[in-house]
Formats: sequence, structure tokens, C-alpha cells
Amino acid sequence: MSTPTPAQTPAQTPAQAPASAPTQTPSAQMPEGRISSGGPWEDRYGYARAVVAGPHVLVSGCTATVGGEVQHVGDAYRQTLTAFSIALDAVEKAGTTRADVVRTRMFVVNADDFDAVGKAHGEIFGDVRPACTSVQIAGLVDRRMLVEVEVEAYRAASGGGG
Repeated sequence: MSTPTPAQTPAQTPAQAPASAPTQTPSAQMPEGRISSGGPWEDRYGYARAVVAGPHVLVSGCTATVGGEVQHVGDAYRQTLTAFSIALDAVEKAGTTRADVVRTRMFVVNADDFDAVGKAHGEIFGDVRPACTSVQIAGLVDRRMLVEVEVEAYRAASGGGG
């Protein structure tokens, strides 16, 4: 399967997200269903940025791709911050917060980047302390991507934080 380039897929903005994407503010009552970021690959490859299933929010892998362009080429630390920002946006659209994050996964191309990726994770989640997995991988769909992250959040129906 070939990887789409920005020229092959028009960049979409969050304003172009399907009307079915939840837009409510965080509350004890989480929306059920799928959340779109409006990214070009969601429709093309048949996935959602996040899925809300009961008290669980499962966020798909996020890279530092914004508007179809890889950001911060060569900088794993800044790519990690950007990827988690995209993931946390989905967490918030689902009605949860950073404090509700219970698991993160980081897929890192270069072992030498683990410290930079871990530093970014610590800055974002140091006070939350979710379960975390870091794995070195052979590569991502675009060789400029150095890291991909996944996030899972959980909030009991009573609205208590993780």
C-alpha cells in the first residue's frame, strides 16, 4: 500500500470534521462513538482519531503530522510534544482530560531518541503518571516521522478522575 503525500490528499482543518464529531465540553457524561480530527487519512483508511466506549477513550496513533505535513523534521522531542498535543485534543473532545489518561504508548524509530521522547512524555504526564510502554520500531509510514504515540483515557461514570 502506498503512503499518500500531501499533494495526493488535501489537508483538512478541524473545522472540516464531519458533523457527527462530538463538540460538547468535558463533563461527567462522555459521548459514545467516534471522534474525527478531520485528518485526510481517517476517511481514506477507515479509522477514527478516537473511539469512546463506555468510560474508555482510545486514541489512535498520532504523529507530528499537521495539515498533511510532518512537523519538526529531525527533532524527536518536538515531534513527541506535537503528537501528544494531537492525542490530547481528541481526549478532550471525548469529554475527558489529561488527568484521565491511564496508558500511553510511544513507538520510536531511533533508540537514540528514547531520552528526548521520554523527556517530552514526562513534561506532559509527570504528575499524571499513566502506565507507559516505549518500543523501538523499524520505521513509520514517512521516514521523517520519528515517533508515534497512542493514548488511552478512562473516567468512571461518576465523573471521578483517573
